[in-house]
Amino acid sequence: MQVPYLPQIRIFQNWLREHRGLSFDDYDAFWRWSITDLDAFWQSVWDYFDIQSPTPHSAVLARNTMPGAQWFPGAQVNYARQVLRHVDAAHAAGVPAIVSSNEKRQHREMTWPELRRQVASLALHLQAQGVQPGDRVAAYLPNVPEAMVAFLATVSIGGVWSICAPDMGTHAVLDRFRQIEPTVLIAVDGVTYGGRDHDRLPVLDELRAALPSLRHTLLLGNLDATVSVAGCADWISATGNFDPKVAAFEPLWLPFDHPLWIVYSSGTTGLPKPIVHGHGGMVLVQMQLGALHNDLGCSYAPNSLGERYHWYSSTGWVMWNAQVGGLLAGTTCVIFDGNPGGSKERPDWASLWRFASETGVTFFGAGAAFYAACMKAGIAPQDCGDLSHVRVLGSTGSPLSAEVQQWGTRFMAHAGAIAGRADGIWWCNISGGTDFAGAFIGGNRELPQTPGKMQCRMLGAAVEAWDAQGRPVLDAVGELVCAQPIPSMPLYLWNDPQGERYLSSYFDMYPAGHGRKPGGGDGPAAMGAVWRHGDWIQIGAQEDGGCVIFGRSDATINRHGLRMGTSELYSAVEALPEVLDSLVVDLEYLGRESYMPLFVVLRPGLALDDALRARINGAIRTALSPRFVPDDIFAVAEVPRTLSGKKQELPIKKLLLGQPIEKVVNKDAMANPGCLDWYQAFAREREAAQSAA
Repeated sequence: MQVPYLPQIRIFQNWLREHRGLSFDDYDAFWRWSITDLDAFWQSVWDYFDIQSPTPHSAVLARNTMPGAQWFPGAQVNYARQVLRHVDAAHAAGVPAIVSSNEKRQHREMTWPELRRQVASLALHLQAQGVQPGDRVAAYLPNVPEAMVAFLATVSIGGVWSICAPDMGTHAVLDRFRQIEPTVLIAVDGVTYGGRDHDRLPVLDELRAALPSLRHTLLLGNLDATVSVAGCADWISATGNFDPKVAAFEPLWLPFDHPLWIVYSSGTTGLPKPIVHGHGGMVLVQMQLGALHNDLGCSYAPNSLGERYHWYSSTGWVMWNAQVGGLLAGTTCVIFDGNPGGSKERPDWASLWRFASETGVTFFGAGAAFYAACMKAGIAPQDCGDLSHVRVLGSTGSPLSAEVQQWGTRFMAHAGAIAGRADGIWWCNISGGTDFAGAFIGGNRELPQTPGKMQCRMLGAAVEAWDAQGRPVLDAVGELVCAQPIPSMPLYLWNDPQGERYLSSYFDMYPAGHGRKPGGGDGPAAMGAVWRHGDWIQIGAQEDGGCVIFGRSDATINRHGLRMGTSELYSAVEALPEVLDSLVVDLEYLGRESYMPLFVVLRPGLALDDALRARINGAIRTALSPRFVPDDIFAVAEVPRTLSGKKQELPIKKLLLGQPIEKVVNKDAMANPGCLDWYQAFAREREAAQSAA
């Protein structure tokens, strides 16, 4: 008799009832306990996932303040140790650690013992080069298994990991790596993307010349396994050690808050922020997010459905870090390196779905823009292979419209995916950020789902929507704040010894004195600063609890006193079959009259005539309000986007308000910097017209 599948969050609640005597009437009560008794909640996460330490911790949250919270003092952990503890059980069950493929359909599987052997071999190689705990190891690698191996090897010996994707230009990489002064660089000879091979050896030469702190360089032959460069060690040799030292290797025990990795904000002005997260905080938060909210199980556990976890990402997006986090729980990670949309010559938005079919993916995640592109391309389920094993669709990166979610539900129903629930495939829509490498808003397998909404606030995340007076609101759009610390919040920013940049990035709007006890009232948190994330959010009333992210709060539309994020307008405009993409900015500034242009990317062969303008305006008027009908509409070739696919609303807004392009955008951090020429010309024409008037 088959045992009914229990969601991971239900198993956790059953454990709390048995081991802690706790039960909750509904999710809202569960969430409120998790944010009002932080010690009990995070201790339960520690115990439930059996986090191991050779020394006890003296407290859970020894100092409750933001920034500067002190978690689990006295405990020792290691991210790599938590991953490698699954080797024997997973291998005995016959499940792989990593499954990978690329545009050339080069399919590989790495066993858990081979993962452990390569990690140990590379760790010993790095130690032989003098790498000590705290030394930075920088990587210029694509989304291949070797990147995961290099990360685990680095952190297993206390090195601090930092990675940039090979689709980033030399200046963008150096803007990041120069700040952290790495002692080791692990790089790739080239990548394949969009049907073409791209040589990266010239970039490697530039990086080596511009990083005087380097003592050692390791080269991975991705395009040519036999590649050799003077002064660079060979990847195969560094990971090919089979001697007894490798078999006996164990990751170091490190303090709970030992630096794990450095990730970077996208950075529209100035240098990107180098954000440092710790081992312990990331282990706890990634396991809590992956298991409890994403419903990921161990690939070898009876309740896991043979879990195979895929979230399409480049190594330059924090979702790569989230993908690696699957290994913490013994989940098989399934990764793809390449363009999910095929090539310019042969667009193919079904390719990633076929990859999921061929590799048996159970959790399929991607950016919201990917799903919208698939809908626009009109992909057919019959072109995507057998998707019957997919039980979850994950989405993040930007708001997912109700229309796209409804399309995806219909698509998966026709593709034969397991629903496991009456209302179709489960969507796990999350919203968080690179800043704390986690999520504030996410999924719950047991809650109802409403297209266009995320299901709930995450356990342990005291998220609220605040109005202009700093008061929490429900069923109204407000600033997304987090009123209590989370273990994965940054330890600090690199080269920010006084914490000034850290404070100005997250705590300038609600500094010390603005804090309040989650759920209302005064208390110990009343003197703490409050994390302001920079997103507009609407949280449903208690019986609903669903959340909607309306885009960045600093790119907000404020028309005639009515404030709105941009995502609702995009949903209305991009629902039109003629419109492939769009960008809107509101140029209200310092009391000036609002001017709101809308830029649209049209289907090939279409022109922006009066009839289409009327259709666009009518869609906005119907879906939103006449207040949000744009002042002008312009057809453009592309919408500017970051490397992670986010629309660059704020840089274009600043450009059109008269700021020079070099002050508002880092072209090396863009996916399509060439499109900026049109917007610069538009800004010049507008400035000239205003001067003439």
